[in-house]
Amino acid sequence: MTNPITYRTALEIAYHEAIIRQAYKDSVGVWTWSVGLTAATGHDVLRYKDNPQTMEHCLAIYVWALNNYADAVRKAFAGTPLTEAQFAAALSFHWNTGSISKASWVGMFKAGRMADAEASLKSWNKAGGKVVLGLTTRRGMEADLLFRGRWSADGTINEYTRLTASYTPVWSSAKRVNIEAALRAALGDEQPLDPGAEPTPAPPKPGLAVRTRATVMAELRSLLAELETLEN
Repeated sequence: MTNPITYRTALEIAYHEAIIRQAYKDSVGVWTWSVGLTAATGHDVLRYKDNPQTMEHCLAIYVWALNNYADAVRKAFAGTPLTEAQFAAALSFHWNTGSISKASWVGMFKAGRMADAEASLKSWNKAGGKVVLGLTTRRGMEADLLFRGRWSADGTINEYTRLTASYTPVWSSAKRVNIEAALRAALGDEQPLDPGAEPTPAPPKPGLAVRTRATVMAELRSLLAELETLEN
């Protein structure tokens, strides 16, 4: 298959979307669930109203729907070979807008008019006729991936764990969650590892602590406190 859904592609789009395990209303009042799924995906998301699901179920349905959306992207770029990064960027755009078939930047890209295509892509940053900061940021990341091959995802995404009485997300309930294992499971055991992905770091040797920036800063604060005690 040309341009299959790779782990890296699915992770990149999830990174842009975040996840909410029960049905909620998005910024324009559309019922949404999981990683940005709406009724437009062909899945009944209202079944999850007041009915949170496991991460595994959320991601399994996400991957199913993503595969359905991918066909339209392949059709839009028929005859134009795409790299994994370019396909992921185009699929991210279509997942968010549902408009790959009518977006003028696609024709510009296929014609080799890259500067015009990038400007046109970035103009898709409005909702309800108003510029939305989150969409501006997302289009910028998609442009970086499409035209420069720069990936954004790091294996974690935002999860919002609480809703208001009107079913909109409580933004302060956000937490970072690692979805690598659950996403790989959703893609299936036959899903190959991306050959261009960074290798997994080797585990630390026994007896050696992993020193993060936070750990070092804590050690420095402790040393400063000890010095103050000695000076006094």
